[in-house]
Amino acid sequence: MKPIAPIRPSPIAGSWYPSDPKKLAAEVDNYLSSAALPDLDGEVVAVIAPHAGYIYSGAVAGYAFASVCEREFDLVAILSPMHAPHRGVFLSSAHAFYATPLGKIPVARDVVNAVSADLEKKLGFGITPIANDREHSLEIELPFLQRALKSDFELLPIMIRSTNARELETLGKALAKVLRGKNALLVASTDLSHFYSQEDAKFLDSEMLRQMENFSPEGVLEAEEMGKGFACGRGAVAATLYTAKEFGAKTVKTLNYATSGDVSGDHSSVVGYGAAVVLR
Repeated sequence: MKPIAPIRPSPIAGSWYPSDPKKLAAEVDNYLSSAALPDLDGEVVAVIAPHAGYIYSGAVAGYAFASVCEREFDLVAILSPMHAPHRGVFLSSAHAFYATPLGKIPVARDVVNAVSADLEKKLGFGITPIANDREHSLEIELPFLQRALKSDFELLPIMIRSTNARELETLGKALAKVLRGKNALLVASTDLSHFYSQEDAKFLDSEMLRQMENFSPEGVLEAEEMGKGFACGRGAVAATLYTAKEFGAKTVKTLNYATSGDVSGDHSSVVGYGAAVVLR
């Protein structure tokens, strides 16, 4: 069996975002500094951010991560979708580090294992380790964290295939149990509707954002099931909301919204992007 390399090879540096460290840092810093945040009444427990190529969603993502600029966290848990088919329900990197052009981020293996063990007890399955994955939606958030946060941090990466409320609530409670007492930030990675007209996308996305602002993980899941709203990372958002509730969070506030059509000028078929914070 071929040994697993310590560092996860990036499939998207140089395409989804710049591979040159100086260019990448400057681009991310511009997104962060350009975000005009409203007053936030409470402490940021989690952020919800999009995950397209930076040219399309970087400006929106900047709003989410600007809300934690200069904050210090020891651990960041990123929950994202897993777009590729996989037998695992919850997955995490088998590598020891994620890497971007801005440096390496260690995976908190002990925390991953603790969450997995709790899931195993409750659901009968845990977190499946995978190597050399090509999932972009988790990695794309890392340069924002590397530039926004004041200190180095460990990473708890979880990629989610499930849209089952019971499984996601169980994950949320397992995360809350393991993270309690730790200086941790939650990040939910999701885009919104895909390939509708600008008019239809805004209608669908407003409903999905409304369910998020209602602090309703069930509503987020049901919106897609009923065809009223769409989010490829709805499982990640739902699990994050379940976790945040356990931490006493009370409010979700949308910070920014746009579509790919706002960048490309093509409004016939767009992807929606939203940024939000979860506050206590």
